[in-house]
Amino acid sequence: MATGNFVDYVKIFCRSGKGGRGSTHLRREKFIPKGGPDGGDGGRGGHIIVRGNRNFWTLIHLKFQRHIFAGHGESGGKQRSSGASGEDKIIEVPLGTVIKNGDTGETLFEITKDKEERIVVAGGRGGLGNANFKSSTNQTPRYSQPGEPSIELSLILELKVLADVGLVGLPNAGKSTLLSVVSAAKPEIADYPFTTLVPNLGIVRYHDHKSFVMADIPGIVEDAHKGKGLGLRFLRHIERNATLLFIVPADSDDIKKEYNLLLHELKEFNAELLDKERILAISKADFLDEDLKVEIKKELPKNIPSLFISSVTQEGIAHLKDVIWNTLKKNSI
Repeated sequence: MATGNFVDYVKIFCRSGKGGRGSTHLRREKFIPKGGPDGGDGGRGGHIIVRGNRNFWTLIHLKFQRHIFAGHGESGGKQRSSGASGEDKIIEVPLGTVIKNGDTGETLFEITKDKEERIVVAGGRGGLGNANFKSSTNQTPRYSQPGEPSIELSLILELKVLADVGLVGLPNAGKSTLLSVVSAAKPEIADYPFTTLVPNLGIVRYHDHKSFVMADIPGIVEDAHKGKGLGLRFLRHIERNATLLFIVPADSDDIKKEYNLLLHELKEFNAELLDKERILAISKADFLDEDLKVEIKKELPKNIPSLFISSVTQEGIAHLKDVIWNTLKKNSI
């Protein structure tokens, strides 16, 4: 997925359709000069509907669609015929999209399932025709109801990437290289920080035609939870990952300190992230000999699985897939 094609935040202005007016028609035919009221009801105004689409991975199709207006309901007619409903407008979004009120910032709902539909701005109800107001004491009502007005609402759509495994690490930790090795994804890779500016997704093939989705989240920096380095935009994508794979390079000055820094940033952003399953992988392990691995292993946390990997030599990659799959399987039980 090219960087320029990934859009995870849009703000749009929506307006539902107004309801059609009820008819005040009185029945007049050749041999029935005083047939009484027969005005029909007005049609419903169109809704603004948000629908999940598993084939979408970005909000780019909405980037330049700043205004979305539903159709108005038509007025009622004679012979109690109802007016046509206004055309609904459907906004298709990727799974993991959060819908917020653009004025207050309040979260309205989230779309997490394919074809899931939610009415975000309801169309106005159509007005009742005069036939509804006929009674024994008012046999010829010459009035009807107007339709309900439109509703206007600004919406913020934020995408939080849905994946089985999210890669967490500082810039240049080797996350993109790992994703390119274990999947068919082709993220941008270079020897400088912040090569990855948007999340990249890859499908990792496992034994017996099984697979899982891995997300390369852009690198976290210290104080990311305060917004440093676009940290808030990066961190929200981690919320939708079932398992977190921490990547710390073997050439780090202090592996334990770097891991704890990553944990701290996640905790400060959303403490619930620490409840997710965690795996620690020491990348660039081809720089290490066996004695160094033994020494480093003593410093690693004992409460989570940890292993050494190298995307260049493929060291530990098969074992990593096994650990990830077993962790995902354990959580699905």
